[in-house]
This record gives sequence, structure tokens and C-alpha cells, in this order.
Amino acid sequence: MLYGLDLSAVGPCGDPRTMAELARLAEESGWDGVFLEDYVFFHDPEVAAYDPWVTMGAVAVATSTIRLGTCVTPIARRRVWKLAAEVMTLDRLSGGRVILGVGLGDAGSKDFDGVGELSSPRERAAALDESLDVLTALWSSEPVTYHGTYVSVDDIMLPSTPVQTPRIPIWVGGCARFEGPRRRALRWDGSCMYGTPPPQWQDLTADDVLQLRQEAHAAGKDDFVIAVGGRQRRDDHEAEVEYVTSLDQAGADWWCEYLPPGPSVASVRRSIEGGPIRSAGTP
Repeated sequence: MLYGLDLSAVGPCGDPRTMAELARLAEESGWDGVFLEDYVFFHDPEVAAYDPWVTMGAVAVATSTIRLGTCVTPIARRRVWKLAAEVMTLDRLSGGRVILGVGLGDAGSKDFDGVGELSSPRERAAALDESLDVLTALWSSEPVTYHGTYVSVDDIMLPSTPVQTPRIPIWVGGCARFEGPRRRALRWDGSCMYGTPPPQWQDLTADDVLQLRQEAHAAGKDDFVIAVGGRQRRDDHEAEVEYVTSLDQAGADWWCEYLPPGPSVASVRRSIEGGPIRSAGTP
């Protein structure tokens, strides 16, 4: 199993230069991936927030082995052709280390209701599906024409392609208790779903992982990636090791730990230096 950090490009830690330094430290401290939340307006308007894609460019240059990407990008509020070019460029900059996590996003965020974007979950889900079809077609370097309800393009092409083949991996987030996110995830390359959303957060269990793995196998996707996590580390270290070990034994591929922006850069640095909580089965 691999171990990732879920971070936010906000506050003192979110400055791109600082985030690049922290990502380099993560690489040196045994983490396998750094994943950023993707929003423009942080829920606390008094906290400085930085563009996650520019920040990931700094992370890509500062590191050489860790995977990087978003968990998750709400594509319904993006111009998908611009996103396709950005992710392709980041994949080239990083030497083929990008993972794109996607989802509906939080309709209550100013990223949606503050700027007149789609707010209905049904509309955002439909826009996400259409956007993914166009996004992946654009990575083929072939001309793309597509006319959907929410996305429409006419004979456009990105001549440059990502480093990764057949394309950049796409992980789908959302609530694993709902059928829609599960079906969507199985269309693509992996899942970064949670059990239930905040504030009543519930983790995916080992049984959830086993069920998802069985569904992926039935769909003929034996290389399907299951990433679990998205919450802050709990105080009971022994219980956390037991939980992470159960995920590993059930077939999870990633455990990703959320690290809040922190009261200070120094405290976040110490947490990263301590390394991940590893499965008891990890060599």
C-alpha cells in the first residue's frame, strides 16, 4: 500500500514556495503522494488561499518521485479544454506523475453559488460525466467534436499529449454509500471516495474496500485503484495502525491522510517529517 498526504493550498503553508518545500520534505520522509484540495475560495474568507494548479507546478519542480494531483477537482465549474491543457502540462512538467481526482464539489462553496455556477447535484453530475468524456478525448491529440447538455466543443485539438499512457489516471470521489459515485468510479481508473461526508465523517471500512474490489473485478477492472482517507490522524496510534492494516489486507492501494494547514508551518513540517502511519504488513 502507498501513503499520501491530502493538503490545502491555504494559510502560511499554502504559499506555493512553502508548499514546494513541504512536498520535497514529504518525499524525503517516506510519503508516496501529495494531493491538493481544488477550490478558489476557502471556506474561511479571512485565510489566504492560493491556486492549487500553480502550486502543483511548484511541487512538481521541487520533487522527483512522489505522485501529485488533486482530491478532488470539481470539473463542473471548470472549462474542460483549459483543464485538459493544464493537467497535460503538469504531467509533462512532473515527468508523468499526475493523478487527477474528480468529483462534484461542495455546492455550498463560493466556488459555485458565489459565482453563478451549477449548484444542483444532478446537473453537476451530468456536467462531470460529459466533461470527463471531452477531457480524455482531448488528451488523445485527435480532433474532438462533442455536443452535450453542459459541454459543447467543435473540432478542437490539443496536439501535445500527457507523458502517461494510455492517459493520466482519473480517480473519482464522492460518497461511497451512493450508487452514482460508485458507478462513475468504475468507469474510470480508481476511487478516492469517503464513507459519509463531514461533519458526520465515516471512514471506508475494510468491508467497503472488499466490496469495491469485487465490483471492480466484476467490471473487468483488476487494475482499479482504491485510495482511502481524507481525514486527519486520530490520537489513538495503535487503533490507527490496526485500521490502516485492515485496509491493506482488504486490498486498498493508498491510505491518504489529511493534514490541516496547521497553526504554523513548523508544526506541519514536524507532522510530515514523522512519516505516514503504515500498515503492520508493510516491510
